[in-house]
Amino acid sequence: MKFTFTEKKMEASENLRSYTEKKASKLDRFFKEESEAFVTFSTSRGRYQAELTLKNHGTFFRAHELTNDMYVSVDSAVATIERQIRKNKTRLAKKLREGAVEREVPAIPIPEAEEPEEFNVVRRKQFSIKPMSVEEAILQMNLLEHEFFVFRDEEADGAIAVVYRRKSGGYGLICDEAE
Repeated sequence: MKFTFTEKKMEASENLRSYTEKKASKLDRFFKEESEAFVTFSTSRGRYQAELTLKNHGTFFRAHELTNDMYVSVDSAVATIERQIRKNKTRLAKKLREGAVEREVPAIPIPEAEEPEEFNVVRRKQFSIKPMSVEEAILQMNLLEHEFFVFRDEEADGAIAVVYRRKSGGYGLICDEAE
């Protein structure tokens, strides 16, 4: 497992980094190929937050825990991701197809669009939009704790689609109109 550490408003000791690597490396057994772990340590009002994001073949698992002890935060984040992985693999095996978590997806470059000067873009992200079913997209959105998720709909011949969480409950789907 490849680790990337980030520190906000604190300095993480070498002991904390090695402890985190040891704990998070146990999650690597769930995947066929090596995965990446992004770990962020931060402190706020005397409490310690550990945020752990695990990436494996375009599927992300994220957890963040806030406690009075950084080591406890790391343990809780690893346990949360382990639950997510187990839940995700079980659901994918039941509803979708075998090996959906381990699937390799080629990166699709996203062209940069020119924005009018009166709009202030404060953050820009680029990512590959992978083909998947609506159920898998909703599952990925929930794992990332996002309000929406962009994907290529396999059932609509790879058309761009967005799933989103409705305020009144349930989910919505926005898809590209057929020509």
